[in-house]
Amino acid sequence: MGRRNTWVLLTYVTVLMIEVESSLHRVGGGKYNWNPDVNFSDWANNQRFYAGDWLFFGFDRTRHNILQVNKSSYEQCIDDDFIFNVTRGGRDVFQLVQPKPYYFICGRGYCVKGMKLAVNVLPQLPPSIPTVPIIPASTANTLIIDLNAFTAIAITILTAFNSKALYFD
Repeated sequence: MGRRNTWVLLTYVTVLMIEVESSLHRVGGGKYNWNPDVNFSDWANNQRFYAGDWLFFGFDRTRHNILQVNKSSYEQCIDDDFIFNVTRGGRDVFQLVQPKPYYFICGRGYCVKGMKLAVNVLPQLPPSIPTVPIIPASTANTLIIDLNAFTAIAITILTAFNSKALYFD
């Protein structure tokens, strides 16, 4: 395995180990709550949204839709010139990719009945860094053995990739 391929594999393994967690938010708090009976401002104010999180919209697609809009269109319930039509099949998801405010409305006259949602997306929290505990001398040998086992497993995986001639070119 070449130096470049080893670097790519180690980077991939590292990314898998530091996976950033995202959450799925059921808009309105239930399975099918994209409807005029929900106070979406109250719901959103009780949530924390981070970059990478997902919104799940459950609704009757024959009556409602979901449009991502700008702030002005959100405030005035204007469904022309939307940014993105999230509507697909009535059980739709939208990923909050960037830390910024997002605005959604239901067209077809329902926005003025309260079917609109504003969420403020925060930057993704950094992965928590584990604290290093003070290790008694009696357990130091066990930790060295565990570290050696981890090293052996990592070498075995790298050797297996090398012997299979797996390249990432």
